Amino acid sequence: MPIKVAIPRETAEGERRVAISADVINRLSKLGIETFIESGAGKAANIADSAYKGANLFESMQSANPDADIIWCVQAPTEEEIDNIKEGSILIGTLLPYKYPERVKKLQARNITSFSMEFVPRISRAQSMDVLSSQASIAGYKAAIMGADLLGRFFPMLTTAAGTVRPSKVIVIGVGVAGLQAIATAKRLGAVVEAYDVRPETKQQIESLAAKAIQLDISATGEGGYARELSVAEKQQQQDELASYVSKANVLITTAAVPGRPAPKIVPNSTVEMMQAGSVIIDLAAESGGNTDLTQSGKTINHQGVIIHGPLNVASQVPEHASEMYAKNLFNFTAPMVDEAGELAIDFKDEVIAGALLTHNGEVKNTAVSDFIDTLTDQDTDQDQKGEN
Repeated sequence: MPIKVAIPRETAEGERRVAISADVINRLSKLGIETFIESGAGKAANIADSAYKGANLFESMQSANPDADIIWCVQAPTEEEIDNIKEGSILIGTLLPYKYPERVKKLQARNITSFSMEFVPRISRAQSMDVLSSQASIAGYKAAIMGADLLGRFFPMLTTAAGTVRPSKVIVIGVGVAGLQAIATAKRLGAVVEAYDVRPETKQQIESLAAKAIQLDISATGEGGYARELSVAEKQQQQDELASYVSKANVLITTAAVPGRPAPKIVPNSTVEMMQAGSVIIDLAAESGGNTDLTQSGKTINHQGVIIHGPLNVASQVPEHASEMYAKNLFNFTAPMVDEAGELAIDFKDEVIAGALLTHNGEVKNTAVSDFIDTLTDQDTDQDQKGEN
């Protein structure tokens, strides 16, 4: 029998993406894989069921699901939804195990092999599978658009009958995928753009986009394309040196993040208060606590005339293209698991497969996640014992 891949409708609040696209359905078919899509899965992305030609529709995972071999998802299914997944099947998606440890334990208990796509190693061979990069590029694009929308002035220089309007200055902090896309978009909108990253190797990337690189006397090159966490003294030095640049910005876009940790606080209140009234901060790190102490996740506030916007799930604001890119990432990850006969043949020793593997054979295979869950369990045990005493 052919392999069955099922795509359920996303149920997380505010989630508009879907883990499939029409193009990917065709690609799966060429591998001999049948695609099953829950009716209405693309509705939030304005994609009708009729667009998924070649796929089979099913009513719901709760009442009538296709007994699939593989489940593709955008966000981690709830514990109740995991109960509707066939034991021994495969779940692939952005599972956020540190945010939802109880769901990991449920996957473990139901003997579901799960792959958390945010753990895919950042190596050349896996670039086409990198969901963090594909979705971050959308977030960076939207950050520049949101900054332009909230700012009470033009981005570009304009010469009009009423005189010349000077361009706005945009500063981007954190030059990863999101930061680079924010730089490129702000430049296209006509702003004067400066950017900063603790990794000195980003200078050439910034300048290739016709922006100016802000250079401080700090280097924090880390592993896997990420920055390492700065020491307390380095953080203070960074904040002090950045303040003079940030204070002149009309729009500040921050994207700085450290995997598995709260977002670094790189813009102190004192620096925010140096910014001009009407200035805007777009904090893309809002989901992990924000790059300022003033950021409120999912809210837009006004602090002494400075607008601070803390958007959540930004990629979901461009659901059609975000879904297309995400679905291609999942396909490129899944395709190597299928042999020429159309059978599942997973090489668990493969670097990419092993890196993304979360649970398998009733065990949590990711060591860092396993240790995290054990720590939580020990804390709960200690609290119970204190309660008994």
